[in-house]
Amino acid sequence: MRKTTRTLLGSLCAVAALLTTTGVATAGDAWQCVPFARMISGVQLFGDAWTWWGQAISGKYPTGFAPANGAVLVFKPVGAMRLGHVSVVSKVVTERVIQVTHANWSLLDGHRGQVEENVTVVDVSAAGDWSQVKVWNDPSRDLGSTVYPTYGFIYNRPLENQNPILAAARSATDNALNQAAKVLPFTAPGQVMNQAAQSGDKIAGLISQAIGADQKK
Repeated sequence: MRKTTRTLLGSLCAVAALLTTTGVATAGDAWQCVPFARMISGVQLFGDAWTWWGQAISGKYPTGFAPANGAVLVFKPVGAMRLGHVSVVSKVVTERVIQVTHANWSLLDGHRGQVEENVTVVDVSAAGDWSQVKVWNDPSRDLGSTVYPTYGFIYNRPLENQNPILAAARSATDNALNQAAKVLPFTAPGQVMNQAAQSGDKIAGLISQAIGADQKK
């Protein structure tokens, strides 16, 4: 019990340290998306990112197709992303737009394995069920043309027999994410906020364009 408590407290301290930074976290070691998502969401699943969905629907966690703060968005394996990807929802902006915090997505300063906070993700699926999304790419400062297929969202509450210590950890993580979402702007990491503002809210325009174009298909 004491070891578990110390581990969870250590994880929460790490979460707090990461979320109090702006832009990209400056951890010395490279992050992979799975251990980072597990740490900040409280969802205790293991294995490659794409396998999280199958594990969750087997009865471990509730799943669905609507975003919620603290939920994990699971990406299907596709192309070079052969192991899939997992991102944690840090803010629900609208029914079709969210922000996520995740690791090892963009190539930043020539390096992968970095953490990005409050990255814009847009639902471009025809049914509005988050089965297809576009993700902000910081280096190109654009949503781009790539559409990523996803399984859906894993909600960070076990279906039953919830450990009270883990429940407290998840609650603290949710609060930290919510506070970060209030402080950090609705933009991608780094200096994109200023660049977007100077270009007449480029992000909002790209979101509108992305949703409109995909709804016409």
